[in-house]
Amino acid sequence: MGNEAIARGALEAGVNVAAAYPGTPSSEIIENLAAVAKERNLYVEWSTNEKVAVEVAAAASFAGLRSMCVMKQNGVNVASDFLLHLTASGTRGGIVLVSCEDPGALSSVNEGESRYFARMLEIPLLEPADFQEAKDLTKWAFELSEKIHNIVMLRSVTRMSHASGNVICGKLPNRILQARFVYDGSLTDPLTGPVISTPVGVKHKLQQDKLKTAKELFEKSPFNKYIGPKKPQLLMITSSACFLYSKEAVSMLGLQKRVGILKLGCTWPLPEKLLKKYLRLTNKIMIVEEVLPFMEENIKVLAASYPKEIGVKTFYGKIDGAFPSVGELNPDMVAEALAKIMKVKYKTPPTVYAQELRKVAAVIPPRELTFCPGCPHRASFWNINAALKLDGREGFICGDIGCYAMAALNPAIGFHTVRTLHSMGSGTGLASGFAKLDMFGFNKPVVSVCGDSTFYHAVIPALINARHNKADITFVVLDNAGTAMTGFQPHPGLTLSAVGETVPAVDIGKICEAIEAKVEVSDPFDLETTTKKLNAFLAEKGKLKVLILRQICALSPEKKGKKQYEIKVNEEFCLGDECGCNRLCTRIFRCPALTWDEAKKKAVVDEVICAGCGFCAAICPQNAILKTEVAAS
Repeated sequence: MGNEAIARGALEAGVNVAAAYPGTPSSEIIENLAAVAKERNLYVEWSTNEKVAVEVAAAASFAGLRSMCVMKQNGVNVASDFLLHLTASGTRGGIVLVSCEDPGALSSVNEGESRYFARMLEIPLLEPADFQEAKDLTKWAFELSEKIHNIVMLRSVTRMSHASGNVICGKLPNRILQARFVYDGSLTDPLTGPVISTPVGVKHKLQQDKLKTAKELFEKSPFNKYIGPKKPQLLMITSSACFLYSKEAVSMLGLQKRVGILKLGCTWPLPEKLLKKYLRLTNKIMIVEEVLPFMEENIKVLAASYPKEIGVKTFYGKIDGAFPSVGELNPDMVAEALAKIMKVKYKTPPTVYAQELRKVAAVIPPRELTFCPGCPHRASFWNINAALKLDGREGFICGDIGCYAMAALNPAIGFHTVRTLHSMGSGTGLASGFAKLDMFGFNKPVVSVCGDSTFYHAVIPALINARHNKADITFVVLDNAGTAMTGFQPHPGLTLSAVGETVPAVDIGKICEAIEAKVEVSDPFDLETTTKKLNAFLAEKGKLKVLILRQICALSPEKKGKKQYEIKVNEEFCLGDECGCNRLCTRIFRCPALTWDEAKKKAVVDEVICAGCGFCAAICPQNAILKTEVAAS
């Protein structure tokens, strides 16, 4: 995998410290490093959030060690506060920020990209274009960081991080470094003085000088390369996985003798001399990138600065609509745009092929986005919805990011309760704001939800804000004992570290009690008790109330395949369409393990995928769903 290649590159560079917050598509980098941490004498951690991960990595750099911090594109937003200071203060040991991004938002709530942060932070940006480069460019990033004494950003995308390819590995170093933090030199000496981002004027100039050094190194970097004819009719400029799409598109159209490709591995700052050399070759330039026109904008600015040297150019890319500015690209999209510009026929798949695809699609059962069988979140939202209906004041949920974000996508999944969904921790911040609008006539009860990992990541400040400003909210923690959405990585609420060592758990309830919130714990699968506690909280005025709904994820390694109950439908009791519930179990509750038998007109339990949580038995008004406790083995 590309992420394995990045981890290998860090090992070959002699990385000493790695910190991250889990997020798809980045998580495997730390997991691979954690697997060899003891063998390679590394310190590896899952940090509370991305800002802290950069701070942990920076401390190692200040002490002369090589370090890495890893995150997805959303995490760079979280880390940006400290990054703006770090780039000014400078670094010592090589430090690399890896941002694994998600064009198309395949596993994210947005496809925002971090390349613009590199420009804003005034730091070098590197983008590997294949799996070998993912390893080699990572290793070089540490060397570059130490040459310019600043952090370097390495950007990957989903199709680079999660696809696989052949990689030739290099040697692993055997050096053992001693951490040593020197801080008694001059205030303006970045290598021996205190590591601070002031005085601003001096430090900012040093920062820009470092960027100039990087730019000079980029001019001769082997990670920038050109393939194609000496005098192409059209020049494609690309980077990252789009290089692979571009090569394939040119091959598909048979344009190898007419189209050249300039692949940039060093995308910010732009290597001006290199670009000027190739921009002179032709007056038609196509820029292929994901997602926004970052390179296109920068290359156009560069071209506008040298009209006499390179001539007038016609650019094709995001801005003129040759490519969309949302979603992923692929070889077909690149080939289609290239065919139009080069006026060649693009052979689409045969009609017969499309017809056969439609036939196959017709027999595939429809699959909607939904919670897994036995997911405690489905039960939690059912409980909250039931409590809000009983309360009768049109209350609603301010949501958060995690598996439970699906409750905002489809009313049937979240039972029409989640009304806001933004960044991690924002649900409680928004709820705090809504709760203070009573002076303007707002009187609906507000519930916020978050997961256990998200609680530590970003919710604590919002919760303190709600308590301090006497915001009357009911805050529900959906505690499923791990960072479930990204692969069950540990968090501060658990007793295991990234490398499997025993560490102290930080209790969510005790943190909430420390700020004098009223705290209760309940099992979301216990419908009666949980609904009762929620309604009591909703009725209680003037307090911050915290309900921790604690139930381990059905897919967690500890629970997967282990059933508490065997579930069956008593067909004599099930009234089907005749039941006044209007098929509550299969139409509204919609656990994938509950299906509708069209022939019998009865609900049926799919025993293969049923997780045996037993919650469905509590919601059937006819008591037609039976649960039998499984004997402990």
